[in-house]
Amino acid sequence: MVDSLIEFLRSTIVEQMTEDPFWTTLALMGQLIYASRFILQWIVSEYKKRSHVPTAFWFISLAGSLILLSYSVHIRNPVFMFGFLLSTLVYVRNLHLIYKHARKGIVTAIEKGED
Repeated sequence: MVDSLIEFLRSTIVEQMTEDPFWTTLALMGQLIYASRFILQWIVSEYKKRSHVPTAFWFISLAGSLILLSYSVHIRNPVFMFGFLLSTLVYVRNLHLIYKHARKGIVTAIEKGED
């Protein structure tokens, strides 16, 4: 069963790469970027010995989401378009809040003790 799944994935990727190499490569890169945000969050949390979401998490989320949004527009998939558009708005809003508070020097109770 695992072998047939691996073969299915391999043949699908090869087929996609043959038909549309630019967009397939872009989508794979977007997915790797999008997934890497959790690796970053995990590493930072392990370093701090507590759960922590660094600001870079939101930038990586935004980059991956924009790439995958452009791919979903390219393949004309409204389900993915809606999902990545909505998540992009959330990431932009989080970054806006982070920088708005930083400009004003506001430190919330949650942020005390964070770097």
